[in-house]
Amino acid sequence: MFDWLLPENHAISILKRDHDAVKGLFDEYERTEVNAAKPLIDKALLELKLHTVIEGEIFYPAVRKHVGAELMNEADEEHHVAKLLIAELEQPSGGGDRRDAKFRVLAENVRHHIEEEEDQMLPKARDMDIDFEQLGIKMIARRNELLKKGIPSDKEHAMVANGGRSLSSKASSSKASSPAKASSPAKATSRSKATSSKASSSKVKKAPAARATRTSRRTASTPTNKARKRANR
Repeated sequence: MFDWLLPENHAISILKRDHDAVKGLFDEYERTEVNAAKPLIDKALLELKLHTVIEGEIFYPAVRKHVGAELMNEADEEHHVAKLLIAELEQPSGGGDRRDAKFRVLAENVRHHIEEEEDQMLPKARDMDIDFEQLGIKMIARRNELLKKGIPSDKEHAMVANGGRSLSSKASSSKASSPAKASSPAKATSRSKATSSKASSSKVKKAPAARATRTSRRTASTPTNKARKRANR
């Protein structure tokens, strides 16, 4: 059993408190009438956004190498899925008539993510020889900064706002759909005339050479006067 009796500012203690707070909101949502659930949903989304930013920016990079790529990559993908659902719930429609279904799916995914972190990642990370309290102080400072200045938008919110496509795919689609620049008629005519002129010039140059060749052949085949006199003698 993992021992959670750690100093208050220990990075792992901070993550554990975040986990407990979010799970508490999920439990409260289950006991609340659907019509009165929106404030709880909004509060849970805020807590999740703060948590994922702090984990992704500070805690994950600090423990990634020690914990290993397999666990860390899976955690990254679980964050990605959670952020997509959060982005959909934060759309102006609020998820529409699927709001509660989306939030329940989000809650299930986050609970699974928390369970894996607390059973596998955090116990493994705790074995590291780093100053977890100093790391925790950085995490607290970053949380306070986010609350004061606001949480920056992420790529998942951009994808949802763009209809589910990433910005890079949108740019590629835009380039593919733009028509190729056609040559203007004037330029095409100019090139055509230039080609025709070159061809005519080539024929003119070849003609004198051909006539000279034919003349030399006739000259060579016609006997000279001296040759005729010798033949008569």
